[in-house]
Amino acid sequence: MTDHLNAAGALARRITRQVRIGKVKVGGGAPVVVQSMTNTDTADHIATAIQVAQLARAGSEMVRITVNNEESAAAVPRILEQLAKMNVEVPLVGDFHYNGHRLLTQFPECAEGLAKYRINPGNVGAGQKKDPQFAAIIELACKYDKPVRIGVNWGSLDQSVLARIMDANAQRAEPLDAGAVMREALVTSALESAAKAEEFGMARDRIILSAKVSSVQDLIAVYRMLAARSDYPLHLGLTEAGMGSKGIVASTAALAVLLQEGIGDTIRVSLTPEPGGARTQEVVVAQEILQSMGLRAFTPMVTACPGCGRTTSTFFQELAQSVQTYVRDKMPEWKTQYDGVENLTLAVMGCIVNGPGESKHANIGISLPGTGESPAAPVFVDGQKTVTLRGDNIANEFVAIIDDYVTTKYTRKG
Repeated sequence: MTDHLNAAGALARRITRQVRIGKVKVGGGAPVVVQSMTNTDTADHIATAIQVAQLARAGSEMVRITVNNEESAAAVPRILEQLAKMNVEVPLVGDFHYNGHRLLTQFPECAEGLAKYRINPGNVGAGQKKDPQFAAIIELACKYDKPVRIGVNWGSLDQSVLARIMDANAQRAEPLDAGAVMREALVTSALESAAKAEEFGMARDRIILSAKVSSVQDLIAVYRMLAARSDYPLHLGLTEAGMGSKGIVASTAALAVLLQEGIGDTIRVSLTPEPGGARTQEVVVAQEILQSMGLRAFTPMVTACPGCGRTTSTFFQELAQSVQTYVRDKMPEWKTQYDGVENLTLAVMGCIVNGPGESKHANIGISLPGTGESPAAPVFVDGQKTVTLRGDNIANEFVAIIDDYVTTKYTRKG
């Protein structure tokens, strides 16, 4: 098996061309970028701007919005104005299907305001309309100097490409199975569309590719094929990850394999929000995938034991949750004030078995008493025991220790 670690122990990345999207760099060795998408009616520019701001403040570095009709296209400049009033600066990606050529032509402020266009070759147009409508979007992207993501999806695959691949497969001495044919059609559609975009004037370093499916193994296979046959930056993500733990596990299983192999320059975790659930969960999951793999650091992460018969109290669970919530809520403030605070490591342990040892491995760790243990909680800072907490105010005292560590250990910006 290929070793994907370099001499320094870091993951080796696939070499791609670099695409700039606003101030964000994608590919070319840049850190993997977290992307998300709104689920508001884009025509409601206030609601959309609020959700974009929430996603950006959660850590999304690009936000995609649906542009599907005249009302949504007309709303784009108003969304940008509202974001500016909220002091939110994040590239907006326009998601176009069926009528993108017309909307971008009729609404130049939309075309100019968006940072990137997403084009689906499967529904940009059919028959004789396909090439002219695709060309129109590419020409507008060139006019306004916007990169494009050519995003193929197996739910809307270009049927002419699929038919051609199927015909060719039928002529083979040993035909491929249906899954292999579908994967080849996805890759062929993406690569041929990228080549056509270049023919229409799009620079090679302004193109990103994606090929979305909802099966983990198919996603891994398709992106391995794309990576082997091109040097375009690749956007990763299952097209319909699902809800809750299913969506999180499936996304992590697929993306982790590809990222470990150095494949992937932007990612999105397409979770179905639970009723009333926060849209920002997909951003948190994407960040945690990258941070758990050691590819990026976004916020201090809390190591906590799972609990066992020695930890019948739920206090350590409550403390771990409150500490993780606290540091994530503080990060928007901390990251503007301190260099490197996202690398802070924390541990909240529930008994004496592994508690002291695990706590010493973190920058700040606490070993809470388990069942029957002395009601004392030693705190370790950079491997050294500094204090033992007791009583009903342990949570507040531990958070105060974290705050003090941040202000004294990390260099203040500016």
